[in-house]
Amino acid sequence: MLRTPDQIRADFIEKGVSIASWAVANGFSYNLVLETLAGRKKGLRGESHKIAVKLGLKAGVIVDDSRIADCISQHVA
Repeated sequence: MLRTPDQIRADFIEKGVSIASWAVANGFSYNLVLETLAGRKKGLRGESHKIAVKLGLKAGVIVDDSRIADCISQHVA
């Protein structure tokens, strides 16, 4: 189920977890997490995509960086 930025912020407050600590624990830039939550980064590609998917802002698949070259070619006939 997708969530809104306000729902995600409420979850952080409910669980007593800061956005900064979540960012660090997941290997993301704190500023990029804030920009993604604020909607300034749309989560279309790269790290912002991973953040949006992991937070539940959007549906999607997180592709391991070592598999990027293979992820699209698997769908080519």
